[in-house]
Amino acid sequence: MPPYPLPLGFVFRSRAKEEKAHADKAPVTDSTQIRDPQAPKGRPTPKRSEAQSQRRSVANTPTSRKEAAKRQRDERRAHMEKQRQALASGDERYLPARDKGPVRKLARDFVDSRFCIAEFFLPLAVVILVLSMVRVAQLQNVALLLWLFVIVLIVLDSIGIAIRLKKQLNARFPDEPRRGAVAYALMRSLQMRRLRLPKPQVKRGERP
Repeated sequence: MPPYPLPLGFVFRSRAKEEKAHADKAPVTDSTQIRDPQAPKGRPTPKRSEAQSQRRSVANTPTSRKEAAKRQRDERRAHMEKQRQALASGDERYLPARDKGPVRKLARDFVDSRFCIAEFFLPLAVVILVLSMVRVAQLQNVALLLWLFVIVLIVLDSIGIAIRLKKQLNARFPDEPRRGAVAYALMRSLQMRRLRLPKPQVKRGERP
């Protein structure tokens, strides 16, 4: 019990009158200030370019897992197509990582500018295989000797390519990472010229 009894008027007073009194005391804002109806309250109106970029990003956002997977497949397909065109044209922007850079380009041009014995390995191997299948002792002996002769020539030619290419790489790109460039060139020399990717960009006998 309170020490002093409260008057009945205080207990049963109207709450509506109190809310009206508080509303009368609330600060009055300036209603003459003009605001863009599309702008959020208390924020400046965004520029047209910003609004368009926001709408574009929202439109490009996938709404389901199926749509996201389809978009990833389309992007991957487009990237592979650009990469395929780059392998044919030599465009550095879309080449695979193993083919990018001036060091790898010099290695490719160095191999493509000369005749390599290793590039004739597959046709020679077919000829030797056919000779070895003929049931004539002399032809089989010839095939064996040809096989050994071709292997020795390929090894010697590959050693010469590696030494000369290493010298050019050291002279032209002393500060560039050159690891794996010689092995990259030797692997390319094993492929026939018309089957090489990226496609050769220099002619035979042309200085790279």
